[in-house]
Amino acid sequence: MILGCSSYRPLAWRRISIVLTSLASTSTARTGNVAGILAILLWSATVGLFRSIGEALGPVGGPAVIFTVSGALVVLFTWFPAVRTIDRRYLLVSGLLFVAYEISLALAIGYAHDRSQAMEVGMINYLWPSLTMLFAVLLRQQLASFRLLAPGIALAFLGIVWVMKGNDAFSAARLADNFADNPLAYALAFLAAFLWAAYSVLSRRYGNGKSAVGLFLLATAGVLWFRYFQSEQPPMHVSLPAAVQVMVLGTFTATAYSAWDVGVQRGSIGLLAVLSYFTPVLSSCLSSVWLGVTPSWTFWFGVAMVTTGSLMSWWSTRLPGRR
Repeated sequence: MILGCSSYRPLAWRRISIVLTSLASTSTARTGNVAGILAILLWSATVGLFRSIGEALGPVGGPAVIFTVSGALVVLFTWFPAVRTIDRRYLLVSGLLFVAYEISLALAIGYAHDRSQAMEVGMINYLWPSLTMLFAVLLRQQLASFRLLAPGIALAFLGIVWVMKGNDAFSAARLADNFADNPLAYALAFLAAFLWAAYSVLSRRYGNGKSAVGLFLLATAGVLWFRYFQSEQPPMHVSLPAAVQVMVLGTFTATAYSAWDVGVQRGSIGLLAVLSYFTPVLSSCLSSVWLGVTPSWTFWFGVAMVTTGSLMSWWSTRLPGRR
């Protein structure tokens, strides 16, 4: 009997260890999902705030202040990570993508001719959920049926075309005219969508559960300050409302990007992608209220197309026969 009990204990402990490991893994995944959802909610408020702050502090000065505050907050509460313990590919590749994305999106919103156009370029940025799914499939992080993924991505891009055409009848010439009205802002917004999708997928590959978001935010601020002092920029009109908005958006930015790194590295990238597909709707609603802009029905129809296309992209990962 004693020998029987002794031989049973290692097996029992192995089973207990397996159960505990499974629970810990589930808890980690749940934490990652919650963090990712928090990031999505906070991001929904950023387009409107970015625009109003940019109007007060300038298209370059405003983002420079925002990322300085957000980077300082991350460092204050988490300090710098031990750089030697972080994969250099994460620091270099993900870091470069992060900085390029932030600068592209911030300048796209800041260089928009008016608040309505700022909402348009903000919507273009929300191509990133569909592109994230595409990149995840291409890098073999996710299985999907291309029979649904391809039409979903096409519908999302068509939604952006619908947003950009405005209330006019669709024509290639009219679309080209709208783009030519502010090519820099529109091009930066498209670039931002691709950059963030690439960042999300590659951070999962290279991050290994670690984050250097504080470092990335400060690097972004450094590039923007360099641009600010090396070029002719409008003066900053500092006021109490602008200062409050900077602190709010700085806090939102620090929290959102820190949470997103946790989400994409530990949570379900498929779940976070599908939830992020509703961000265009929420972001457009919040931006519309904050900026005092009433978008046309064509804008909302385009938003619906982007969201539907993104959902189709996600659903392509749930179908049988994925490859």
